Amino acid sequence: MAPISDSLFDQLIGAGCARRVTAAWAGNVSEGLGHNYRRAAEGGVPGPLEIHDHSNFSISLALWAAAWGSPYIPTRTLLGSDILRSNPNLVLDDGAVRVPAVKPDLAILHVQRADSAGRVHAWGPLGIAEEAALAAGSVLVTCEELVDAEVILSDPNRVLVAESKVVAVVPQPGGAHPAPVQGYWRRDHGFMRQYAEQSRSRDGFERWLRDWVLEVPDRAAYLNRVDGLEELRVRRHRLSAPADFGSE
Repeated sequence: MAPISDSLFDQLIGAGCARRVTAAWAGNVSEGLGHNYRRAAEGGVPGPLEIHDHSNFSISLALWAAAWGSPYIPTRTLLGSDILRSNPNLVLDDGAVRVPAVKPDLAILHVQRADSAGRVHAWGPLGIAEEAALAAGSVLVTCEELVDAEVILSDPNRVLVAESKVVAVVPQPGGAHPAPVQGYWRRDHGFMRQYAEQSRSRDGFERWLRDWVLEVPDRAAYLNRVDGLEELRVRRHRLSAPADFGSE
């Protein structure tokens, strides 16, 4: 479940790990089409796929409904769209559309920094990370840096989710590759392009899956295989001004 999933949904679908997709878009970012998604949607390969279409806005509403404990949130933004035909959960009612709550069992977030208690800082384009964290039953965090609690507590307004929901914190620099991380990594367009070319056929995707997932022992080995990894590091840093939280 996501608004836009980079190539992650496509990989999970191709590996046979998904039976339903709830999203605004599933594909491969700059490369466009997700070939595994299309094969599953059109031909049931490698298995049947149930698709619940949303707009970027309506999937956010669905998560907010779960976060607030509401059965649904009404909206008029979907009126006139084909999304009402492709998502059986959306209900037209008195001139508006009821968007029912979506409550994930688990949200997985990659953030810039976190402490061992599960408090996290994230910045840049957040998408629906906050909504997903608030709606989910539990949150698993991976982070670029594991920092002392004092670092997180020095800027409490940047904390993304209550630490009581976080079940694990995993320090994993580069854990979002090939996606970007504001202040740390740029998007790996070459990797996206390579994946798009290989996954164009079912056999090609299965080779990619062996090379990059099944035969890779851990994340460190994965990153060691990425061509030009160091070139993806952000080199031009733009630091924000400090904030004064003094109260006396």
